[in-house]
Amino acid sequence: MPAGSSHALRDTSAIKVIEQFEQFTSATSPGGWNGCMGLLRRSPKQSTRPPELRPLRSMWWWALPAALLVGAALWGVSAWLLQDLDTVPTAEQISARIEAVRTALAAGAGVGAAVTLLLAVRRQRHQELAAAHTAHDATERRVTELYTKAADQLGSDQAPVRLAGLHALERLAQDTPALRQTIVDVICSYLRMPYTPPVEQDRHEDIRAAQRAARARRPARPDTSGGRNLHEEGQVRRTAQHILTAHLRYQDSPAPHRRWLSRQPDGNPRHWPDIWIDLTGAVLIDFDLRDCRLASAWFGDAQFVHPAWFGGATFTGSVRFGGATFSSDVEFDQATFIGRTTWFDQVTFADGAQFGGTTFSGEVRFDQTTFAGGAWFNGAQGLQEASLAGVRLTPVVDEVVREWPSCWRAERSADGWQTLRLTADAQGTSTTGGEQSPKPLA
Repeated sequence: MPAGSSHALRDTSAIKVIEQFEQFTSATSPGGWNGCMGLLRRSPKQSTRPPELRPLRSMWWWALPAALLVGAALWGVSAWLLQDLDTVPTAEQISARIEAVRTALAAGAGVGAAVTLLLAVRRQRHQELAAAHTAHDATERRVTELYTKAADQLGSDQAPVRLAGLHALERLAQDTPALRQTIVDVICSYLRMPYTPPVEQDRHEDIRAAQRAARARRPARPDTSGGRNLHEEGQVRRTAQHILTAHLRYQDSPAPHRRWLSRQPDGNPRHWPDIWIDLTGAVLIDFDLRDCRLASAWFGDAQFVHPAWFGGATFTGSVRFGGATFSSDVEFDQATFIGRTTWFDQVTFADGAQFGGTTFSGEVRFDQTTFAGGAWFNGAQGLQEASLAGVRLTPVVDEVVREWPSCWRAERSADGWQTLRLTADAQGTSTTGGEQSPKPLA
């Protein structure tokens, strides 16, 4: 065979090998070579848990197909190159056979290298997954240890230890979004524990007892309940309430300064979205939920000591205040209740109740609710079909001002108290008492 024929046969063989390799990559990976290279690229989306780590199979599942593939490549290339051997002069057939064998061996080596590369990529992927699972397990173990330690601190008899536990839980929830609802449940459970707020006279008595003990050089007898000082426990509970409200408070962010920012970020980076709280039967002191946004909220049978604020809050789920007691003023001005049902049944408003501009989107129930002080519902919406069965109003005195929605009217009962009824033809607001403007809350 002439030198030119040998080079032409080699070039043609190389082109055939490249075409066969391209067909192989197209068949083994969607997208051809780009699909194979896609195995080397990490997905930009980071998930909380790594993909499932599959156990390695036996070596026979890849060794036997790889050997067959290499053998098929050798046989196929040799047969293809030697099919026109009869057309070559007899003197040059030996050289042609040698070149065909070399080309076939090169093709087999190429196929073997490709298989080896794919196996190396798979092995590297398996090692990366194993490392990711190890790191994930270590992180989960650390988070579990921190959570358990912080939860144990809440059971301490010392107030500073309980405060440290609350702040540790807050930091853990801020860094671990998956645990936020669980930590909120723990804090709510702590607030639901039995507690009797001390009166102001008890605090002065504690101070005088401490002074007498200092003069007599003997330990003072603290005012405790279950081994805990009531005043210190009150401070711990205020801190727990502040942690909840600080992360439920949502502020609408201002307009973006750049045009390519299509979505406005949350104005409060500490806001925890889609949180629901269960404070059934809790004793809440100076509870402030203003401008908060949360899902459902249950305050059934809760006791609100001192004023409570819910102005501007948004509830996207069901809200239950059934059986709650507000010992002082409460404000719901500009609050929004989007849930299907809002329960205010059997609630006792011992002082002023402000619902100015409040919006109710679903069913509202005020059954057997007692209004002992002032009430302001001016501008409230969504109360046309509210349930008012058994509502009780204390007798009106000069300093009490009550403003009801236009669809409600107050009627006097036989015992001197009043009740509320729905009316379809009442216009404006019904005002009873002396002053016409609502009393601001302290």
